[in-house]
Amino acid sequence: MDWVLGVVGGSGLDQIDGLTDVRQERVEGPFGPPSDLLTFGRIGETRVVFLPRHGRGHRHNPSEINYKANIDALKRAGCSDLLSLSAVGSLREDLSPGTFVIVDQFVDRTFARATTFFAEGIVAHVSMARPVCPRLAGFAAEAARAAGAPVAEGGTYLAMEGPQFSTRAESDLYRSWGCDVIGMTNMPEAKLAREAELPYASVCMVTDYDCWRDQGEAVEVGAILAVVRDNAARARAVVRGVAARLTGERTASPIDTNLDYAVITSPEARDPEAVRRLDAVAGRVLRDRGL
Repeated sequence: MDWVLGVVGGSGLDQIDGLTDVRQERVEGPFGPPSDLLTFGRIGETRVVFLPRHGRGHRHNPSEINYKANIDALKRAGCSDLLSLSAVGSLREDLSPGTFVIVDQFVDRTFARATTFFAEGIVAHVSMARPVCPRLAGFAAEAARAAGAPVAEGGTYLAMEGPQFSTRAESDLYRSWGCDVIGMTNMPEAKLAREAELPYASVCMVTDYDCWRDQGEAVEVGAILAVVRDNAARARAVVRGVAARLTGERTASPIDTNLDYAVITSPEARDPEAVRRLDAVAGRVLRDRGL
């Protein structure tokens, strides 16, 4: 199996450079339109598919993003693995602005988003105990260091609803839980990627300290955007670096067969329309394996 790297760009990253054989295509499925056109190309020998999470020009707020359509489109485009890049606030003094955190856990506090592909006629339960692919995360950490970024490997991402920032009480609460960074976009993205059998890794670029600190100003968009701009070149270098590490034939990941024992609705009880919607996400098990 060949590597096909899907890249979801966050705030400040609505395009990537260094691509050859570039083309753009609208890929739509049964869950509606994704955030924008998909950009197809190559970095070296590695095929890359890029999607700006908020749309070019940052048109969609975190709660408006059609996460299901995004993941479905990337799966339809043939992606084998998914790299997420996003801006986050820091909940720890030692994770200063400019740090790239390769998170490995999530706490999901969102409440206004569709969080599963498996609904309305077909049920599946996937494990999220280890929500990040260690192989892809390792490549991301190596690439971020090579790009000159301060890197922290491991950490817990608190996903909040937004689009407003936290209150001080919320920020203090999340710190008491042991969370390390806070953002608005990695959930349900990571859950849906797991349901789609896409190994997922997240590069979180710290733009600010969340509002828990006694010293300094509260979170302010202008200051965040300044750091986002500074991070953008390194973020693009990370994408190039990860792609450069995806050489040779891709060996299988356990996540590739994540759905083998996850679908629990018996075949005769499944809604045919629900099965049809899942042709890209779960066609391997629902169609090819006849489960």
